[in-house]
Amino acid sequence: MKQLELPTLAATEALAARTAALAHPGDAILLAGPLGAGKSAYARAFLRAAAEDPALEVPSPSYTLVQTYDTPRFRAHHFDLWRIDDPAALTELGWDDARADVVLVEWPERLGALRPDDALSVTLTPVPAGETEARCATLDGWPERIGALA
Repeated sequence: MKQLELPTLAATEALAARTAALAHPGDAILLAGPLGAGKSAYARAFLRAAAEDPALEVPSPSYTLVQTYDTPRFRAHHFDLWRIDDPAALTELGWDDARADVVLVEWPERLGALRPDDALSVTLTPVPAGETEARCATLDGWPERIGALA
């Protein structure tokens, strides 16, 4: 497990870009934290880095529940499970097929038994310092690759 201080949004985006550079098909990146912690910003930066397109349109999948992106190295699926009450609903969203690709999951606690054991967990916690973009990231998983994220 590693903890990183991310003093700015740019630092969060840089961590996401490093994660994208290390990701490969079959990976799951689980983004946890309270509302406003930066999960969507992290996912957006990850997808833009993976696509090698800093202007890539990355809408929140809050209502669609999943968005899919083809990148030069892999296909990625961005899941937002905020509105999921039962992990069985993931079957209808193509979870099983998506696992062959890269999955980014916001609100991973809603995965239940579908939570991948080999995932990289990224827990973002806002740093209570007023109106700043500072946050702390706790990383767990990817034992062979986690050192490259620090």
